[in-house]
Amino acid sequence: MSRVAGRCCIVTGAAQGIGRAIGEALLDEGAHVCFADINAAKVAKVAAANAARGAASGGQVTHAAVDVTDRAQVRAMIGHTVESFGRLDVMFNNAGVNKPMNFLDVTEDNWNFIMGINGLGCMIGMQEAAGQMIAQGGGGKIINTASVASRQGFDNVAPYCASKWAVVSLTQSGARDLAKHDITVTGFAPGVVATEMWEQVDQDLMGIGAAERPGQAMEEFSAQILRGRVAKPADITGTTTFLASRDSDYMTGQIIMIDGGMTLV
Repeated sequence: MSRVAGRCCIVTGAAQGIGRAIGEALLDEGAHVCFADINAAKVAKVAAANAARGAASGGQVTHAAVDVTDRAQVRAMIGHTVESFGRLDVMFNNAGVNKPMNFLDVTEDNWNFIMGINGLGCMIGMQEAAGQMIAQGGGGKIINTASVASRQGFDNVAPYCASKWAVVSLTQSGARDLAKHDITVTGFAPGVVATEMWEQVDQDLMGIGAAERPGQAMEEFSAQILRGRVAKPADITGTTTFLASRDSDYMTGQIIMIDGGMTLV
């Protein structure tokens, strides 16, 4: 299959987890992918590890170090991608963070850290990608990473929940504004996914007394999943590649849940 062959894509938060899997799935179908992340050394290794993968399918690979809350860096990342591939067709605003704190203990620093990356970072990525797509012509696709936490609040990750609700709102607002430029804006909402980020969340929850042993939080969340298990990154990429492809051209302003039936809305 080559649903995205030749499409020029950026994936932020691509040094590990869902972001890396998104980029690799796009490469497998012939897309050109810029793996971008704040961790410059790690994302460079990911890009190098995927060079042969891209060559096998006709896709090209590059990488960029980026702080998604810094507009100049986002602009530079997009400029590097256009210089490498010729244009930008698909932008995945996937970079995100979480730092659990019990509700009554949430601080301004905790709020600003999470909302800055997950909320402001998403908006800047959308704006800068749209600007490039409008300038080059031909439309484009912007795809945002939401979460099961964008559909309901959880007591010890309140800022994270709020930030992912913000992603849903930004997706809808962007879809309305950018339709006239033939740019679609969609998103997807994973549930519990076995990634490095969840491993860190698991440790953080123990640190604030919300879990007593490693793996407890994931086990408790898993009990609510109709499919009976947590997701792997590969469970997410079928949908993300679809959203990047022409198959989703008539979709905009929508968030697709990929949570194994954890939340029915």
